[in-house]
Amino acid sequence: MNPSTESPLLSRGMIAVISAQFLSAFGDNALLFATLALIKQQLYPDWSQPILQMAFVATYIILAPFVGQVADSFAKGRVMMFANVLKLAGALVICFGFNPFLGYSLVGVGAAAYSPAKYGILGEITSGEKLVKANGLIEASTIAAILTGSVAGGILADWHVVAALAACALVYAGAVVANLYIPRLAAARPGASWRPRAMTNSFFTACVTLWRDGQTRFSLIGTSLFWGAGVTLRFLLVLWVPVALGIADNATPTLLNAMVAVGIVVGAGAAARFVTLKTVKRCMPAGILIGVAVAVFALQTTMLNAYVLLAIIGMLGGFFVVPLNALLQERGKHSVGAGNAIAVQNLGENAAMLLMLALYSLVVKLGVPVVGVGVGFGVVFALAISALWWSQRR
Repeated sequence: MNPSTESPLLSRGMIAVISAQFLSAFGDNALLFATLALIKQQLYPDWSQPILQMAFVATYIILAPFVGQVADSFAKGRVMMFANVLKLAGALVICFGFNPFLGYSLVGVGAAAYSPAKYGILGEITSGEKLVKANGLIEASTIAAILTGSVAGGILADWHVVAALAACALVYAGAVVANLYIPRLAAARPGASWRPRAMTNSFFTACVTLWRDGQTRFSLIGTSLFWGAGVTLRFLLVLWVPVALGIADNATPTLLNAMVAVGIVVGAGAAARFVTLKTVKRCMPAGILIGVAVAVFALQTTMLNAYVLLAIIGMLGGFFVVPLNALLQERGKHSVGAGNAIAVQNLGENAAMLLMLALYSLVVKLGVPVVGVGVGFGVVFALAISALWWSQRR
């Protein structure tokens, strides 16, 4: 028998994964806002803020051919622990006054290694319809970490930037400890070649395999659009708050981001309840409505309306992305390996993030009004998801 089908969803291993993920994601989000406060304090220009995140996501793209094989060649819990050690090192680089872009790039290296192991291990400790629920729990944990981490990072940075950075380092240390409690599972695909050329060829073979499968291609495009949009919205909020609300602190954008996080928790729970691997396309209308809601949000000038619309955007986002993640993990596990499937997904998602952040940085540098950026962004996103849905219904 497959032990993953016999054990309860909240097994000891699953609880350890969720705990480690919460601490790691908390550190990522607190560190982002603490580092943004640092570069504002050091008088970097506004258009450089997205560059910080671009340095982070570039590591995902560069390392994509290798991190999937790493996740599948070793016990995934130990890979997650090593990745959190790298994140801790990056936080310390920033904390001790070295270049923040360099330190945040090192955190990105850790995150790139962490992601395939984090999602890939779900298919090893659970399976079948439990996999959607497990993804819902991981997404809920991640979003709870975004919620608390973003708020903590902004509030601590308003009090003392170095203290905020030190707190992030402590949280990463806690994540390393939590990883020790994840069961040491057997490697999924040991014995693969470690020659860079062979690894690169293997990765791009996995890309082709997943792209030729209609369902995994559907998942890859959908999740890439979602996370590219999500990271852009985060930076849009940083500039939108002082323009629309007249507030110039670090805490308010993090509180607004937290509303998105609260909504995603609710949406992820709804997806786990109402969507299965056989009914994944039910999530598509939610994706279209995300774009509509973002366009409407950009026109708001009151705090209450902003909170409500961002919570709605989050709920739609959670309902949209959780089933797509589960679909890719299930089909990828049986074709190219779960770690490789997530590495391919990371390449698509981070390429989308890099492109959208570059465009965002460009339009900000050109002086396009932030409200116009928000409306245009929402409309384009809604049209893109509509085209994806139409292509699947043909």
